[in-house]
Amino acid sequence: MFSKIVRRTHMYLALFLAPWVLMYTLSTLAMNHRELFRRIYGGTPVSWVKERELVYTGTFAPEATPEQIGEQILSSLGMEGAFATNRPAAGRPLLVTRLEPVTPRRLTYTPSDRKLVIERQAFRTGVFLERLHRMRGYQYPFVLNDVWAVSVDLFIVGMIFWALSGLWMWWELKVTRRLGALALLGGAALFALFVFTI
Repeated sequence: MFSKIVRRTHMYLALFLAPWVLMYTLSTLAMNHRELFRRIYGGTPVSWVKERELVYTGTFAPEATPEQIGEQILSSLGMEGAFATNRPAAGRPLLVTRLEPVTPRRLTYTPSDRKLVIERQAFRTGVFLERLHRMRGYQYPFVLNDVWAVSVDLFIVGMIFWALSGLWMWWELKVTRRLGALALLGGAALFALFVFTI
């Protein structure tokens, strides 16, 4: 009975987390072969495409931080969500990057003339996959970021469970114990070689 529960959990957890497995597999491939993906797009840096330009009429508190200014601008444009800002020198533009998975946007706000330029990042498969790989949550005050972070935590727990349940299923099948032990020791030895020699 216990073995049946382990096997069923192993299978259904794998099916549920299949999108994350695929995403982390492909994104790691993209990071491992970054130069190849760059050559596919001609070796040029990722470009930003201007969407619109406007004069921002909102006002900011005198002691407002770049983060508070960025949050206010995004909120006034209906673009709430995870973002990052730079800390510009006096008189320099403030850059606000809206961290969207598929289409990140960069907002450049110049205090002197209140000009706001909104650009979107041109889509590239490798860059998109790497961005998904690095997505994290909990530090942003948005529910969807937290849900993503919980999903990633579940994926981590799933990977640990798959490893342990795989060991259980291997040990349960006596006919596979010898070859399984060789596979386990071989993998551990290769991993140790990489850790201590690279």
